[in-house]
Amino acid sequence: MVILIVMSDLKNKTIFITGATRGIGREIALRCARDRANVVITGKTAEAHAKLPGTIYSVAAEVEQAGGKALAIQLDVRDEAAIQTAVAQAAQHFGGIDVLVNNASAISLSNTLDTSAKKLDLMWDVNMRATFLASQACIPYLKKSANPHILTLSPPLSLDAKWFAPHVAYTLSKFGMSLCALGMAREFAADGIAVNCLWPRTLIATAAIEFNFPQQMLEASRHPAIVADAAYHILMRASRDCTGNFFVDEKVLRDAGIEDFGQYAMTPGAPLFDDLFLEPDENS
Repeated sequence: MVILIVMSDLKNKTIFITGATRGIGREIALRCARDRANVVITGKTAEAHAKLPGTIYSVAAEVEQAGGKALAIQLDVRDEAAIQTAVAQAAQHFGGIDVLVNNASAISLSNTLDTSAKKLDLMWDVNMRATFLASQACIPYLKKSANPHILTLSPPLSLDAKWFAPHVAYTLSKFGMSLCALGMAREFAADGIAVNCLWPRTLIATAAIEFNFPQQMLEASRHPAIVADAAYHILMRASRDCTGNFFVDEKVLRDAGIEDFGQYAMTPGAPLFDDLFLEPDENS
């Protein structure tokens, strides 16, 4: 039996989300909005893209429609000064920050010889570096929160070479995010700041899957709502009792008593593709 200590809801809590214009970031924003949270929508997309849906303003409008309060901030997470400015603006606008969700991510599943310096720098800057800098900027405000959380969308750590060999640069950048969480969980434990990671058991139907992989992989994915629901259950936990964890979405929801995972399937009944970085015993 899993005993969880939980908070009542996220009403009036301020949630700062990187990469929130679509996919998992957008779904987390909308899930928090249903609790009437204050949601800071950040991302590079301020004008509609020809192929990709969602802007910081369209998601902010959706947050308001869902019952939350929204602040849209255009942000390139590779820019240290812009991160500091965005966090300060959010804290001033809503009176503080209670949660940081490090969702922004860049992916290139290329082998060593096919990974250019440009790709390497992009993944390192958007994944590890931005996670570090966004956390660094938010922590002074999180220390003042009653139930502060940093939640990073990155995988459980492993030194098994099979996760590195096919795409060394991408794996380094994602594990770099997880290492930030591992260290910061211990560093800020006395401050009561929960620092955790969350990773999906299966592929998630994001734009990265839709535009970079075969159609059958998209059809064998789950909707981003499953990750958002798992994130919500993590953020509801008392921060002092929940830190340094590498959560998997399905396990979080099972522990919360949820058993119907068919509701999240892009293609009901179709076999699902497992995501990277998970061993079989971590998949449930």
